[in-house]
Amino acid sequence: MNLSVVVPVYNEVDSLETLHGEIVAALPAQGSHEILYIDDGSSDGSGALLRKIADGDGRTRIVTLYRNYGKAAALSAGFAEARGDVVATLDSDLQDNPAEIPAMADMLAEGWDLVSGWKKVRQDPLSKRLPSRLFNFVVRLMTGVRIHDSNCGLKVYRSEVVKTVEIYGGLHRYIPALAKYKGYRVTEKVVEHRPRQFGKTKYGLTRYFHGMLDLFTVIFLGRYFQRPLHFFGLIGLASGLAGFGISLYLAFNWFQGIWIGSRPLLFLGMLLIIVGIQFFTLGLLAEIFVQRRHREEKLVKSIYQSRETLSGP
Repeated sequence: MNLSVVVPVYNEVDSLETLHGEIVAALPAQGSHEILYIDDGSSDGSGALLRKIADGDGRTRIVTLYRNYGKAAALSAGFAEARGDVVATLDSDLQDNPAEIPAMADMLAEGWDLVSGWKKVRQDPLSKRLPSRLFNFVVRLMTGVRIHDSNCGLKVYRSEVVKTVEIYGGLHRYIPALAKYKGYRVTEKVVEHRPRQFGKTKYGLTRYFHGMLDLFTVIFLGRYFQRPLHFFGLIGLASGLAGFGISLYLAFNWFQGIWIGSRPLLFLGMLLIIVGIQFFTLGLLAEIFVQRRHREEKLVKSIYQSRETLSGP
């Protein structure tokens, strides 16, 4: 097994040396492994420290983004650069334990394609645990994917999963659902969750609101992207039929000699027909545009690896 460990980093300078030591200790004895840190526009010296770490460890590469794009973009950049046939991800704040990775990777041999961590016992305040439980319940209900902690940063994948599942915006929260919709086998494993040692969380309660909006995108991509008219067509059909019904009613009135030119109902019927037609095209075109922009946008500024490593012994 060749393992790639992908770690998004944003202003976690105090955690990085400890984290790197733990990742190195967790790497399997057999195989050719690599560690990719994705510097997502850090401004606290994390980038310089990561280069120092890479100078001392030839298995380490640093992928630097132009600015802070967010976790989904950082993961996407890391997935594009990963060379291993197994890819593991974890957060850089030391709350995920890298020692969990080998056991999760072993589960892939049982036929699974993605193993997601489940922080069953969370070391977070109640103000974070309760919204998280509600959020995950709604995600399970709406996607049908029986994962208790979809947003856990600790995951292990077969490489073909990360190469085919596209994430942007806030869709990193729904990687298990996106993978499931593509036909991959998804499971979970209870993992240790540790208290935050340094700094503070980068996410507030607003992430759950944004996450719910992203959930509709996931459901559309998973259930309707190959047949978008099944989604937009239903709304458009309902609107169009309502407008057509109003128009028939007004036409019947007109045949009876009732003047309809100034009636607000006439304009409502016309509006509903127009909206129905637009729903067949507008939402689909907007989603396709967002995906195309994501694929074409240049995110990576540079990739660093020690010159001594490149030249070899």
